[in-house]
Amino acid sequence: MNIISIKNNLGIPKYKQIISSVERAIEEGKLKKDDHLPSINKVCLEFSLSRDTVLQAYEELKKRGIIYAILGKGYYLKSTNITTKQRIFLLFEELNIFKEDLYNSILENIGNGVQVEIFFHHFNLKVFKKIIDDSNGLYTKYIIMPTNLVGAAAIIKTLPVNDVYILDQTNSELKIFPAVFQNHKKDIYNALLKGKNQLLKYKKLILIFPGFREPIGMKEGFEKFCNDYIIEYEIIAEFKNRGIKTEEVYIIPNDRDLVSVIEKSKLQNLKLGDDFGIISYNETPLKKIVENGITTISTDFRAMGKIMSQMILEGKKEQIENKCSLILRNSL
Repeated sequence: MNIISIKNNLGIPKYKQIISSVERAIEEGKLKKDDHLPSINKVCLEFSLSRDTVLQAYEELKKRGIIYAILGKGYYLKSTNITTKQRIFLLFEELNIFKEDLYNSILENIGNGVQVEIFFHHFNLKVFKKIIDDSNGLYTKYIIMPTNLVGAAAIIKTLPVNDVYILDQTNSELKIFPAVFQNHKKDIYNALLKGKNQLLKYKKLILIFPGFREPIGMKEGFEKFCNDYIIEYEIIAEFKNRGIKTEEVYIIPNDRDLVSVIEKSKLQNLKLGDDFGIISYNETPLKKIVENGITTISTDFRAMGKIMSQMILEGKKEQIENKCSLILRNSL
């Protein structure tokens, strides 16, 4: 039974003809799950093809989840679903309300015939490496959120260089890869500059910066703004066991710290927006109504997902800064 069919002078690359042959054999019932495909050597000899040509076709089918390989034995049919043209590997650090918006935006904009599989590394380099090692060669595209993990770049570079996209945070080691990212240093500086008139009503700005998950650019942009405009400031790793003084403004990347600061202010009978101020990071619906409105610095995560999807679908290789804005409310 002939599975592979190659014709000369069609103007269609030979590796694509091999892919089409396998798809057609599946549709016609000639190939069923776990059936053995013709070996690379056999296809090469029968059609006078290079090994690279046949390997390219089989690897493309493997990335789409249609076939799988067993070392020393060859390739076998894994799935009869040939409608999936792309399988996308999506690696987040964690799932929260902001990243849920980002994930849903990717799903909504990536189009039909694309399967997205999501994983989480939880800021753990060992987990990050294992997930990538286990997934290498099994997907058509890799979208990766490396955060600030030291050593992540070397692991990412083990993947097929033309199939990798970086999301949310990038750095100089990852400049070879297309990306949609936040410029945290510039974003916080510009946001604080936009709110400068309100900030100058206070005596001191305090950034709560644990430094484990938060991008270093956030700290650098904060320091630059305060130094440029000669504003007293402090950077603290945690809010625990701290009292709030009047005429302070807290810039808070983590929502757990946001809750702690608000709870403490109630114990001290301080009025948010009058006695002290808050700027939170990342917009959520609740921040529109909590304490009559929390001022936020936030990128548009839905826009980030849409831009990434468009980049992949259109085959673009760009590095795009996602827009960020200050949303002023009664907490400042």
